[in-house]
Amino acid sequence: MDTNATLPTLAETAVARLREQIVSGEIPGGARLAEAAVAQGLGVSRVPVREALVRLERDGFVEFSPTGRARVKELSPGDFEELFTLRLALEPLAAKLAAPVLRADQGGLKRNVEKTRRAGSVREVTCLDLEFHELILVAAGNTRLLSLWRSLRGELELWLGLLHRQHQTRTRETREETVQAHLEILEGFAKESPAVCERILRRHILGWRDWLPTFEEVGA
Repeated sequence: MDTNATLPTLAETAVARLREQIVSGEIPGGARLAEAAVAQGLGVSRVPVREALVRLERDGFVEFSPTGRARVKELSPGDFEELFTLRLALEPLAAKLAAPVLRADQGGLKRNVEKTRRAGSVREVTCLDLEFHELILVAAGNTRLLSLWRSLRGELELWLGLLHRQHQTRTRETREETVQAHLEILEGFAKESPAVCERILRRHILGWRDWLPTFEEVGA
């Protein structure tokens, strides 16, 4: 048996580390990602870094200039509005479709909420928040709906990471508020009809829209 078969490649490791640095804000939006400098910082050659940057572009974290220079994607309020509109179309529908499944088995969502309750960083809260929503999409059982949502996931993670960091600076309660919001969704799946679950998710996503002024205030 090849014990190395499950080990991550250098490119996969570079993707994971760069993604964490971008979502945590350690590498800010608009920052240039020069291959040589990134490779030196990660302790790898430029080849896996080049592959990692291409993957991160595909996932919505990085963009290339016409001359091939990579930088962290910087999203505008207009980008937020587009993502918000798509979330509002996809996620309430997913909740309605997933409701019978999640009424019978909420194990995955409950475990996610408990992990969020114990999260040690805002970055971890962001990851678990998106995981919670993805679990609902998976439970909906509609592969095309899930594929559409996953095509947005990278940019959603960028936005949610930014908004979570800003909210934490203002309130110090990002983790607690995320847990409470997700517990309310869980209660809906346990007790309510699919139509009501759809409305609960719609209200939850509409609440995300209310965070946009925070973004504009800091001029990020």
